[in-house]
Amino acid sequence: MKKLLVCLGLMVITATSANAAKIPDNIKGYVNKDFPQTNFRFDGVIILPDNTIYLPLFPAKILNPEQIQVKSTYPAGKTLADKPNVIIFNNDFVLLKVLTDTKGDKTVYRFANPPLEIKTGLLPQDMLVPKGLKIPDNMKGIIGNLEIATASDPGIKIQTAPTTTNTTGGLKNLYTLPPLRNKTFYISSPYSKNIQVFNQSTQTPDYAFAQKNIPISMKAYDNKFLLVTSYNKPSVDVISLADDQIIKQIYTKTQPDEIVIDTNKKIAYISSSEDSSIYMVNLENMTLFRQIKIAGMCEKLTLSDDGSKLFYYDKKTRDIWAIELDNDYLLKEIGKFPNVSKIAFANNKIYITSRTKNHLAIIDYDTVGLIAEIETSDKPIDMLAFHDKLYILGATDNVIEVLDTNTDMMTDKIYLGTYGFSTKIYHIDGTNIALITDTKASTYTIFDLGMKKVITRNTIDTPLSSIVVTDKIKKINK
Repeated sequence: MKKLLVCLGLMVITATSANAAKIPDNIKGYVNKDFPQTNFRFDGVIILPDNTIYLPLFPAKILNPEQIQVKSTYPAGKTLADKPNVIIFNNDFVLLKVLTDTKGDKTVYRFANPPLEIKTGLLPQDMLVPKGLKIPDNMKGIIGNLEIATASDPGIKIQTAPTTTNTTGGLKNLYTLPPLRNKTFYISSPYSKNIQVFNQSTQTPDYAFAQKNIPISMKAYDNKFLLVTSYNKPSVDVISLADDQIIKQIYTKTQPDEIVIDTNKKIAYISSSEDSSIYMVNLENMTLFRQIKIAGMCEKLTLSDDGSKLFYYDKKTRDIWAIELDNDYLLKEIGKFPNVSKIAFANNKIYITSRTKNHLAIIDYDTVGLIAEIETSDKPIDMLAFHDKLYILGATDNVIEVLDTNTDMMTDKIYLGTYGFSTKIYHIDGTNIALITDTKASTYTIFDLGMKKVITRNTIDTPLSSIVVTDKIKKINK
């Protein structure tokens, strides 16, 4: 079988200037001693566990003392644990606490005569400044090329209709399900540019993220960020869920499409069919660091559970390829398959569904030989590999078929009862729960993968194309 070595393109070179927003490791270590759960956001903003915000001020030249210490504070004589308004370290690095004035505006400590470390410092130039921040006139030299938002800036958060609670007609209420307690649901629709934000068991969203383009794919990372690709837009939006703002746009040469995330390696793989590329994003600093040039026009991007292999379907030639990520990005041709709707990988076997032929092909990864071909329900549109089972979603009959990946035998068939057209199955990390979306019925079904049964369902006021669930996090006060 033909094998090729993928051509790699180098995308980004890391810098240590204020543009790169890299907080020095010794500063991070010093802060972490008093506040071990501090979030050093990739744009440079420092958020303490209680949501106190500090803005870093980079000196023109960072000194390298043997040991980092606090040189001075405002008010004077304070320690970092006291969370003073200003902290100046002995390497001339400065932290400015975000304060709220009597008018409710965001600001920083106002000096009659700012010290030299502040006069000559500079804020990170890719930083998202807290909404409504106003810098004192005698400190505007720290702004550089940043555009400071005003209090009237609406950001991306928009209000929607008042929330109403949905009933489930005898099924369990979402509030009674421990895996879904304190969760937030982010839902996109094929008919709207906005991303709707729901609490559990509600029909209408609490609010929405206004977008300029209709989303294609969205994924959450670390319950803190939402990555979104959209039609006719050559970038990935990174939304900070703590303050509901687009914090960064990661630009690509062409429109990015599907997103898959390797949480362990902290990498996002983002396909671009137009560019025959898969982009790799470092999720720790939200930067593009590699472009993988591939064969064909990729879609149906699938990552193996161990993060060693990436699969895709060439929609132009109908070939399926595997990229061996731990083997110098070796590209392995799997074979030609018609109208592929989904690829899954389990027990060293590739599972491929055909939406039009209503069958499941099972391929041995090592030999690329056909193991079996199994009939499925009409229009098998999605699959989920979980433990030693494969859950196959049939769109026409709104049914889940369960296959044992040890024996490759069908074991169960569970009807969802939505009477619409099922579209996707999403696993909620760390649980036995999956959400199954139905665009036609505007419903998502809560499915227990272990018990193989429908727990409940929720109908909302808009058709939905994709759904992301995160832990509900504490918002940064605006």
